[in-house]
Amino acid sequence: VSVPPPVPLQPGQSFKFTVLETLDRIKEEFQFLQAQYHSLKLECEKLASEKTEMQRHYIMYYEMSYGLNIEMHKQAEIVKRLSAICAQIIPFLSQEVAVRSWRYGLTWRSVCLSQEPTSPVGTPPRSPHGNGLDRAPNLRKELPGSPRSPGAAPSSPQPLPRHLSYLLLPCWKVTFFSYLPPLYLPPTPSQPALRSPLSVPSGSYPAHFGVVSHAGLNGELASPGGFGGPLTLSPQISAAASAYTRSPLVAYESRSHLRAPGLSSSLSGGSSGGKPAYSFHVSADGQMQPVPFPPDALLGPGIPRHARQIHTLNHGEVVCAVTISTSTRHVYTGGKGCVKVWDISQPGSKSAMAQLDCLNRDNYIRSCKLLPDGRTLIVGGEASTLSIWDLATPTPRIKAELTSSAPACYALAISPDNKVCFSCCSDGNIVVWDLHNQTLVRQFQGHTDGASCIDISNDGTKLWTGGLDNTVRCWDLREGRQLQQHDFTSQIFSLGYCPTGEWLAVGMESSNVEVLHVSKPDKYQLHLHESCVLSLKFASCGKWFVSTGKDNLLNAWRTPYGASIFQSKESSSVLSCDVSPDDKYIVTGSGDKKATVYEVVY
Repeated sequence: VSVPPPVPLQPGQSFKFTVLETLDRIKEEFQFLQAQYHSLKLECEKLASEKTEMQRHYIMYYEMSYGLNIEMHKQAEIVKRLSAICAQIIPFLSQEVAVRSWRYGLTWRSVCLSQEPTSPVGTPPRSPHGNGLDRAPNLRKELPGSPRSPGAAPSSPQPLPRHLSYLLLPCWKVTFFSYLPPLYLPPTPSQPALRSPLSVPSGSYPAHFGVVSHAGLNGELASPGGFGGPLTLSPQISAAASAYTRSPLVAYESRSHLRAPGLSSSLSGGSSGGKPAYSFHVSADGQMQPVPFPPDALLGPGIPRHARQIHTLNHGEVVCAVTISTSTRHVYTGGKGCVKVWDISQPGSKSAMAQLDCLNRDNYIRSCKLLPDGRTLIVGGEASTLSIWDLATPTPRIKAELTSSAPACYALAISPDNKVCFSCCSDGNIVVWDLHNQTLVRQFQGHTDGASCIDISNDGTKLWTGGLDNTVRCWDLREGRQLQQHDFTSQIFSLGYCPTGEWLAVGMESSNVEVLHVSKPDKYQLHLHESCVLSLKFASCGKWFVSTGKDNLLNAWRTPYGASIFQSKESSSVLSCDVSPDDKYIVTGSGDKKATVYEVVY
């Protein structure tokens, strides 16, 4: 709306407006300013949309490059190791084949039909319960030309491996090629590139996370911020990505390569044939030593023997959050856009008894907490709003919604008196909510990146949070200030505070689990997971805790030194877990769109 220019005045003529004319001009100017405001608002919205789209593409490229860089680094390490092995083997093979050809007149045919055994007979199986301190007896193989012990009988010729038989030609001549053929590696099944459970609205991750969304578990890459459907990779990119598949996971019994980063072979496992250590005590000066487990590590009241799977709950989407009621009758599973309620007291039940639609259809539930009375459920996820559900009504309904400025909530905790709720936000803040008045009480600010996990002490005075800024922080709830900060070299994905002691267990993106003493410099470092540790939960008795990871494993550990009580391997990454208040059940949520209920056997 344009304002007409004023009429020029004649010399000596005064310019006067009537009241109506003044009001009309004010009205016209107001309309003009209002039109400018709307124009600027549309421009701002357009810029915000373009920014979101740019972030979406940046996230996609970052995730792809991150995954490819990791796999390329691993391939390079494999090539280095193979090169070192070949450099050691070739001189020995040259001497070995020449000596045996001359001494025994081996022919090409006789060597082709022979094959060297891959492992010594009678080697005792390894168990995860020990910690590498029980050494298997040294097994010594005599090589041609090596000195024998007095009175030892001459050793018979050992056949060469079948894949090296081409080195021998018929009769007595031996010809060596200048290279060894590449070892044949069987194709490995492609696995989705999950790196963590941490995402922002609509199942994706901000660029600074360096992680992949839950949706990646199912072979799709979700869009950030809920601004569109799944991103589709081009055939060229898909083909390139499929060339860098992960090697299949192996059982613990065959993890002879497993050791803590930077540890010497003597520290991590000792002599050949010995089982590698997986639990280490870290002193205040950083010295690491394998932990000698006490005789009662796996014995005594309150220590489980194993866990038996009793229910499979087919949720239909990736299960990012689980919780079990105090009565152990109901299990709540959070997936994309909804929480499903299951009655596990009915054997063979294959469908949920209720569905609570909480978020937008494409946004994942990240955490759900049930109050002890079983009448209230608090749900948070990839949205700025927490939902408080009334479960006491015949049909569950939302009785309140709590809205913060952060775009997503990654984790929730409830105070022991059930009056306060704490939410970990994607902007790094910890928001404190009054559940009675449904109001925001205060915020704890300190994490410089998303706050990913949270737990509270049993007396309700201290709050522990972990973040994507590689820190764990302790907050004094009475004084409203930060008490401690622990810095790590890896992002923190999960943590749990021991209900009966002063131990804090922390799960990391680096695959380590670290158990810290909250008032002393002592800590333990545990190394059974082979990928990032996505969730962690202590039993109510405090004597053990469980952790789950991208490696499909559910591990149960002894507090605090981490003796392995039992393991369970699922068919996909295990994103979430919970232990019932009576320590009799464990429930897990996984990337293959189901939850699993275990009965703990004592």
